[in-house]
Amino acid sequence: MAVAKVTEIIASSKTSVEDAVREGVRRASKTINDIQGVWVKDTKATVSGGEITEWRCTLKITFVVND
Repeated sequence: MAVAKVTEIIASSKTSVEDAVREGVRRASKTINDIQGVWVKDTKATVSGGEITEWRCTLKITFVVND
């Protein structure tokens, strides 16, 4: 029987929401094995001079717990 765990991280990108999610998963996979899925819990943006300068996403990463 498999057991899964969920951890929450925040990732950012100056390019797009999709890039922030990809970067978050890429970075998390350096220290978390067997990532099975990601849920984008929240999306925020920072604004300067009327323009979006950075996207921030709160992600819930699901992974299998190894024995």
